[in-house]
Amino acid sequence: MDHYLYLLLFAGAAYLIGSISTAIITCRLMGLQDPRNTGSHNPGATNVLRHGGKKAAIITLLGDMLKGLIPVLIAVQFQLEPLGVALVGLCALLGHVFPVYYGFKGGKGVATYFGVILAIDWQVGLIALVIWLAVAVLLKVSSLSALVSIFATPFILWYFTHSIILTTACAVMSIIVFWRHKTNIQFLLQGTEGKIGTDKK
Repeated sequence: MDHYLYLLLFAGAAYLIGSISTAIITCRLMGLQDPRNTGSHNPGATNVLRHGGKKAAIITLLGDMLKGLIPVLIAVQFQLEPLGVALVGLCALLGHVFPVYYGFKGGKGVATYFGVILAIDWQVGLIALVIWLAVAVLLKVSSLSALVSIFATPFILWYFTHSIILTTACAVMSIIVFWRHKTNIQFLLQGTEGKIGTDKK
């Protein structure tokens, strides 16, 4: 029972940390419009970039990544087994997507996802980020670059770790992020998805 309580405490803390909205806090502190009320209405770095500029977007991106990175690194430091590490990472992402502080309406989870993966295996995280950056530079479409990278990541993680538990958790997180991008996927199929740095009504 103590072991399961231990896991529950880690998972709960990860969820609460993930629920902190870097985008909303950053925009508030910088005197910018609430990202939930403008553009795509998504409290994430891409929407903040469109209406708040690069500085606010970078702060948002780093903050959202740290929400996934720090809880998982702590779990690894405390030598939680793979199931515990996977649970902590999943809860951090769920916190970002369904934040308790903001009526369970959060962001799409891309940066937090990458933070979790970097903490699980830095090589896999780095490869995932390189894929994201390469697609973003070539096609200038943030959602597509994220989706391509996140689709590939579970396969890359399996190649490096051969861990069924970690790969399954990664695949579940990928499905959640894909589900949060369902509107973007529709726009991509219609050819109307916005480019990076352009205003999106």
